Amino acid sequence: MRLQDKRIVVTGGAQGMGESTVRAYLEAGAVVVSMDLKQDQGQAMVDSLPEELAARAKFIAVDVTRRASVTAAMSAAVEFLGGLDVLAHVAGVQRSKPTLEFTDEDIDFLVRTNLVGTMITNQAALAHMEPAGQGVILNFGSDSGLVPMKNISVYSATKGGIMAWTRSLAGEFGPSGIRVNTVVPAIKTPMTTQGRGERGAVYSSVPLGGDLGEPDADLAPVMVFLASDDSRFITGQMISVNGGLCMVR
Repeated sequence: MRLQDKRIVVTGGAQGMGESTVRAYLEAGAVVVSMDLKQDQGQAMVDSLPEELAARAKFIAVDVTRRASVTAAMSAAVEFLGGLDVLAHVAGVQRSKPTLEFTDEDIDFLVRTNLVGTMITNQAALAHMEPAGQGVILNFGSDSGLVPMKNISVYSATKGGIMAWTRSLAGEFGPSGIRVNTVVPAIKTPMTTQGRGERGAVYSSVPLGGDLGEPDADLAPVMVFLASDDSRFITGQMISVNGGLCMVR
């Protein structure tokens, strides 16, 4: 199998792209810890797995905005896994409103969860990867961090920051054998379903198929490739899984 015995942590694993990624990694032979703030839903997802996959999976609750929670969760994951080969940091949130209506609470929530949460979680993973001299980190950006999208300016700023952070890590930790890339998805999720009323015209403009992609069919295979040794010479890149919605270079 492509990810046989790879030791992987996936954040945001309770639903959407995170859940799809957890399942794909397990099916590819990995041992996976799924993390999420939604403890009941996250545990229920792992409990719903077929027996042969569930034997290689564990759920650990985490609040990515709190360093103590992330550090404890990552340590528990590494103990279960016996090390850490891959972090897929899928967890993220969105709020939508005109720019002048964003409150301090909105800004703090989005920046703390998306940008600071990525930084804290990456740091916790790197603390285990760097001594081992190898590892893969996959962070999640957004087309909205590359091109204007209405009513999500703060969210867009957090995603732009994540993409800059990812490039910096790739340069700093490449000599340590650690690859760090950004996935830029345009995929159907509970979050995009909520935003369809506002951004339906954007979603319908996707060149391939005129709609957002499917998490299992379109995103999961790319996540497996990027976690595998097949992508061993790829780092610091934005990998767009978006049907051509925004064409990067």
